[in-house]
Amino acid sequence: MKKEKRSFGKILMVLTLIFFYLPIVYMVIFSFNSGKSLTSFSGFSLRWYRHMMESHTMMESLYTTFSIALIATAISTVVGTISAIGLSKSKKIVQNLMEQVNNLPMMNPEIVTAIGFMLLFITFRVEKGYVTMLLAHIAFCIPYVMLSVMPKIRSLDPNLADAAMDLGATPWRALTKVIVPQIMPGIVSGALIAFTMSIDDFIISYFVTGGGVKNLSITVYTMSKRVNPSINAISTLVVLLITAVLVLINVAPKRMAQRAQKAELRGHRIVMPTAVAVCAAVAVLVFVKVNGGNSALPYEGQTLHVYNWGEYTGENLLNDFEAKTGAKVVMENFDSNEQMYIKVANGETYDVLVPSDYMIQRLIGEDYLQKLDKTKLDCMDKLCEDVIGLPYDPNNDYSIPYFWGTVGIVYDKNQVDIEDLEREGFEIFRDPKYRGNIYLYDSERDSFMMALKALGYSMNTSSEKELQEAYEWLVSCVQTMKPEIVTDEIIDNMAQGRKALGLIYSGDAAYVMAENEDMGYYLPESGTNLWSDAMVIPANAKNPELAHDFINFVSDYEGAYDNSSFVGYTSANQEVMDTLYGEGGEYEGIDAYMPRSGYPKDEVFEYNEDTRKTIANLWSKVKIAASNAE
Repeated sequence: MKKEKRSFGKILMVLTLIFFYLPIVYMVIFSFNSGKSLTSFSGFSLRWYRHMMESHTMMESLYTTFSIALIATAISTVVGTISAIGLSKSKKIVQNLMEQVNNLPMMNPEIVTAIGFMLLFITFRVEKGYVTMLLAHIAFCIPYVMLSVMPKIRSLDPNLADAAMDLGATPWRALTKVIVPQIMPGIVSGALIAFTMSIDDFIISYFVTGGGVKNLSITVYTMSKRVNPSINAISTLVVLLITAVLVLINVAPKRMAQRAQKAELRGHRIVMPTAVAVCAAVAVLVFVKVNGGNSALPYEGQTLHVYNWGEYTGENLLNDFEAKTGAKVVMENFDSNEQMYIKVANGETYDVLVPSDYMIQRLIGEDYLQKLDKTKLDCMDKLCEDVIGLPYDPNNDYSIPYFWGTVGIVYDKNQVDIEDLEREGFEIFRDPKYRGNIYLYDSERDSFMMALKALGYSMNTSSEKELQEAYEWLVSCVQTMKPEIVTDEIIDNMAQGRKALGLIYSGDAAYVMAENEDMGYYLPESGTNLWSDAMVIPANAKNPELAHDFINFVSDYEGAYDNSSFVGYTSANQEVMDTLYGEGGEYEGIDAYMPRSGYPKDEVFEYNEDTRKTIANLWSKVKIAASNAE
């Protein structure tokens, strides 16, 4: 019986280890994948590690992470240790009260602490960036240091310091030569925990940063929004760093305790300084990598601030632009046009934005954009005619197309009959045959577009009656079909054939089809959304001259090719589009890459604030209905 229990325990332990560590092993293996796929290993390569090392954004985030972690650890360790020692000399009631106060930040949900810091910095009008992130890290690390040091202080003889001073030692000497050596294991443990917490933090950092300042966690988060294999390389690096620190946390205190009786506590003076020295060396190397000098170039020492969708740039685009101009590109990422609009409306300064069609219309109407100086642009004759002169900017006075495409249906050819698609169009999302086997995209605009087109209406309608019918159509869909409402996770899920069909952007469909030959892309005859994302220059841009050069660079063949081949979305550059879709091209035969143009029922979104609010409200109700139907 005992043997059976032991066997069961061993099996359970093995299964637990597999559950926790197999995803990490999978990630590490795919960090060496030569291809772009996150699911299919095509051969060993250091491609994504090279990309990580060459990426200014990634290396700068690495430098930010280590520099903040080292500074925050040093300051929080000193402050936390002194506070703990001072607290030990206080009255019992004060000790108990302060300990509860100290525990509060650790017990609070991180999101609460993050919002608190954000509101504090906003109240005192502190510009968010490196300094605010550092201050927040120091603040949340101090309680952990105090928690680690306090037990060691309690174990000390309270008369030890007094005895030292009776023998002639000054208070400072008694502190540094008597008390500190005795509590050194606790100090080291607290410092290592603080270091780990700083490196590992995401939520608080995300809310208190700005100005393009990112740590590794934020960088990984932005990369996860769209498919980018570099996420495996940088995540592997994070895992290795955290593992190294965790080993130190577990080993160092034990070694310190073993050596606590030795003269001068030599081990105490080696472990922590060594760890700090190694980390500092890494930070210095990264700093040199990030800030290494260039020869004299036209924009040497200047900075271009770009606000773009997450993972919406080519593998080498920014590095190549920096090498050509000498400028530094600081790129921030947004998840939605509305998120981008809020920052712009609040006065945050960027040199280039990449919003969508309807948002460009809004920004123009509210005077947030400046007209382009076409004498500084040499890209207009390189653009596809189908993506210029669109309704939101008829003369391209304010915008130059970046990517364009359609919204359609990605489907598994083995599960979906093409005749069903041709007969039903978007109505297939209400066909009981595919119940529980569909994805809907979590976008009110695209979801209502689908419903309105299925009903034979314009997707730009402002009719309350037609919008209500579309709402009822969507409610019927989510209640009867049990769809999974997702965002960018649809990309890899459909590449793996996890559902029969889903609503998707053409660029994402192109990637899915490239990864899985069983996948197809269909545009209903009822029409769809013909969308365009374009580069614009805000009215408050600090460097419009450099912004124009960036637009030219991105629109030129090399920049446009790098962008489109890596991201998978259709280029606005006609030559690039023909190359990638033509014979021998990366997207040869993949219809999703080549948008349908000239079709009268396809429309470009127009901005209407009242309709936007109505649709946003109704979509919230649709998602509530979906959750209740589960």
